[in-house]
Amino acid sequence: MDKAIARLQLITSAPTKISYFEQVKQFVYGGGNWVQLRMKDEDPEVVKREAVRCLSFCMENATTFILNDRVELAALIGADGVHLGKNDMSPMEARSILGPQAIIGGTANTFDDILRLIDESVDYIGLGPFRFTSTKKNLSPVLGIEGYAHIFQLCKEHNINIPIVAIGGLDKSDFKPLFDAGVHGVALSSAIVNDEQPGAYTLELLKEIGKCSSFNWTRLTTKK
Repeated sequence: MDKAIARLQLITSAPTKISYFEQVKQFVYGGGNWVQLRMKDEDPEVVKREAVRCLSFCMENATTFILNDRVELAALIGADGVHLGKNDMSPMEARSILGPQAIIGGTANTFDDILRLIDESVDYIGLGPFRFTSTKKNLSPVLGIEGYAHIFQLCKEHNINIPIVAIGGLDKSDFKPLFDAGVHGVALSSAIVNDEQPGAYTLELLKEIGKCSSFNWTRLTTKK
């Protein structure tokens, strides 16, 4: 089954300036085509209402819509998939609920995490954190560019080519060293949603990614 993994991904964050929906809308209007709705510690009914609204907008704008964690809700509303942290439902259990067509991603901090997630047949991996970020509690050890380079060297030695997306405190200036190290894509949160013009900044990010890679920088198709 063909699945497309975007090279720029938005992870929503608790609203300080703009709502979850406005975060999604500004990102998509700026050219983004992959949204992960992350609403930790929110009331389930609030999450459901916001997820339905954001999914509808994403469907109208040919944008992949991923829910963070909430597998049952993703199945209920027909989300494109889920992203699962280390303490969330296992990817294999999520697959049994969502089916083979769903996109399932998992969070990794080490090479061993990557091996485990591959064994559980995820479609992509979010590797991080790159640096400290206040958007996530119980942060794993920061990797930095040296940590990414080391992990990608191990991936090369083991012939691992699953799409790996850098996460955790990223900004535009980090793109070149990360893509040089081997990442497939980048996922940003506060850098986008806290910008004065999130849509315009999204376009800048897409242009920067285009400079960093000779690949098609909006999507990569993988076989499952």
